[in-house]
Amino acid sequence: MMYKRIVLAVDLTDESILVANKALSLCQSTGADLTIIHVIESLNYAYGGDVPIDVTDIQQQLKETASERMAILAAQLDLPNQDTCITQGGIESEIHRIAKDKQADLIVVGSHCKHGLALLLGSTASGVLHDAPCDVLAVRVKKD
Repeated sequence: MMYKRIVLAVDLTDESILVANKALSLCQSTGADLTIIHVIESLNYAYGGDVPIDVTDIQQQLKETASERMAILAAQLDLPNQDTCITQGGIESEIHRIAKDKQADLIVVGSHCKHGLALLLGSTASGVLHDAPCDVLAVRVKKD
């Protein structure tokens, strides 16, 4: 099966370039289009909606920081800005939504080694795998 549209979900940490390079390599070998996405988890969502303060300014600052980091990552990969997307919401559900919208054949995510099921895939990678609209590739990320 040849992949035509790949969605790369990144957390925008320093290790994101390692995962991005794998996705870019896949795109180059298959001729697939690459869309890089980052999901900012809503603070209200992360804390069950019980945040007693207005978090609008904090969420805006998170978006600005994400935009700066996404621009750096895209520049490292030599991708135009239209191939990137920053969204807000539940991480797994937003990745699934964007993959469906883009009619992706493959979602690429990084996986940090943790414990339990997360030991195999990482908690976000595991969540993305369940109910994914397409194939999922978890790229192992190790901190040296």
